[in-house]
Amino acid sequence: MRKSTPATAIFLFAVALVARAAEAPRRITVFAGDYDRRDSVVRFTLPADARPFHELQDERGNLIAIQTDNEGQACFIEQDLKRGSVKTYRLIAPELEPNPPAGVQVAREGSRLKCTISEQPVFYYQAERSELPRPDIKPIFKRGGYLHPVLTPSGKLITDDYPPNHLHHHGIWFPWTKTEFEGRQPDFWNMGEGKGTVEFVALHQTWNGPVHGGFQTRHRFVDLTAPEPRVALNETWQVTLYNVGRGAARYWMFDLVSTQECATASPLILPKYYYGGLGVRGNWAWNGKDKTFFLASEGETDRVKGNETRGRWCHISGDVDGARAGIAVLCHPDNFRAPQPMRLHPTEPFFCFAPSQLGDWEIAPGKPLVSRYRFVVTDGPADKTELERLWNDYAHPPTARIE
Repeated sequence: MRKSTPATAIFLFAVALVARAAEAPRRITVFAGDYDRRDSVVRFTLPADARPFHELQDERGNLIAIQTDNEGQACFIEQDLKRGSVKTYRLIAPELEPNPPAGVQVAREGSRLKCTISEQPVFYYQAERSELPRPDIKPIFKRGGYLHPVLTPSGKLITDDYPPNHLHHHGIWFPWTKTEFEGRQPDFWNMGEGKGTVEFVALHQTWNGPVHGGFQTRHRFVDLTAPEPRVALNETWQVTLYNVGRGAARYWMFDLVSTQECATASPLILPKYYYGGLGVRGNWAWNGKDKTFFLASEGETDRVKGNETRGRWCHISGDVDGARAGIAVLCHPDNFRAPQPMRLHPTEPFFCFAPSQLGDWEIAPGKPLVSRYRFVVTDGPADKTELERLWNDYAHPPTARIE
């Protein structure tokens, strides 16, 4: 009698697992709810015995990729579902060794992560401190832990890094400005003053997939006003890039979830101030009061009137190589003080969600601050109707149920 090897046992177990799952087909019902759905992210939990599946089949026989993480959270893209409608899918068992194409990929390139869809660059994450782009910049301005460059589907550059009039601005980044910590006043935003900085600590994980790819990374907010540098906050970023927006009106879409926790028994106090928080620095070509265009969720296009108002989302754009391009920042309704106040710079291509505008507050020990934002990158001018649709998808996503 032939003895079973460990490899044989693993093979037979995998066969049995797939066979057992196939014996009990699962159906997924998606509910549109109160909104029309298109290219909508659907998430739900899969039972352990259903996790070998990696495709859905709709009522017409079309196959749709489904992606499941290690915790059993499944995700797929609902392509089209009208308000109030439902749609049913059947989970499809894969071959024994499924190898679905990874439409979204994240790869390490030196000190950066390159995030792509079908091998086309969407954005880069700068991990370790970046090299200074010009010799006249002091080393104190070196920074890591931010997104740049961000590119449109046609390849146009959206963000800027180390702009001459604000060397401490970096693509998409998340520092606090006016703070109090253990009786001191560190400033994690204006790095040239040497009062504080935000440092990259470690890259926890990256992942690729047919539905989404991304990474999780860790930062720390360092108080430089103390006798010795002292960490005030630990921060985790989880960034997820979705394989959507591939139709006639192309766009990129990705999420950033920041979790900030006190590193000591002391809170980080944030007095009232007009900026500080999640920031976006636009292309240098947009510099000047007549070269940047804003559209806030409430319809305001005047950057002066829109400044220090509250918004569910804001779009910032300008011309790149003679054509309009831009990025929208969507603020999740669960965020602190949502809809959050906004900083729209009067002359520079800069936007910031700034909850400190509404008064004093703090990040307290044992009470992490979780901030969620979604970014939509497009060629062309802002489309208010489309941005409203995308915000509703983000704030009130479709639901799914396993039958």
